[in-house]
Amino acid sequence: MTTRTAEITRHTAETQITVRVDLDGTGKATLATGIGFFDHMLDQIARHGLIDLDIQARGDLHIDGHHTVEDVGITLGQAVYQAVGDKKGIRRYGHAYVPLDEALSRVVIDFSGRPGLVMNVPFKSGMIGTFDTQLAHEFFQGFCNHAFVTLHIDNLRGENAHHQCETVFKAFARALRSALELDPRSAGTIPSTKGSL
Repeated sequence: MTTRTAEITRHTAETQITVRVDLDGTGKATLATGIGFFDHMLDQIARHGLIDLDIQARGDLHIDGHHTVEDVGITLGQAVYQAVGDKKGIRRYGHAYVPLDEALSRVVIDFSGRPGLVMNVPFKSGMIGTFDTQLAHEFFQGFCNHAFVTLHIDNLRGENAHHQCETVFKAFARALRSALELDPRSAGTIPSTKGSL
């Protein structure tokens, strides 16, 4: 099997980011974004997606977390896109429901080659620690645009914003893991009637 790994570096006037991924890892994570709760959410992607993830980010946090979170999403999307290659043999689709106490979220992903995000998460609080909950959308939008995936995210219920956000990231991780899994029944073929994704 070809190694599905990638390393992407993105430097702008606002952020300096390096992302390394191994799509067939064991869930190891080395994370430093300067935003504690965001690191906690990225750790969920690694752990529950069984993706080895190394993200080192320095951003203009003296302004706020917007550029850092969005640009990590962009860079992670680029790394996943590069690592997955021509998509031969992957399952392509993935979905997951994840609960955490009173909260429940559903995520559905398609490695379609067409970026698209539909996200319905009515957060009960605007902030979780120093993390602005609006930035969850910016992260996933950046990821979709650069991984070229279609992503539907719904928080079906929840009263605690930490729980809501954590169920979203865990469900995203599980859906991602499922979609990227190699299907022995379609080894070497691209899962599309068009013959390309």
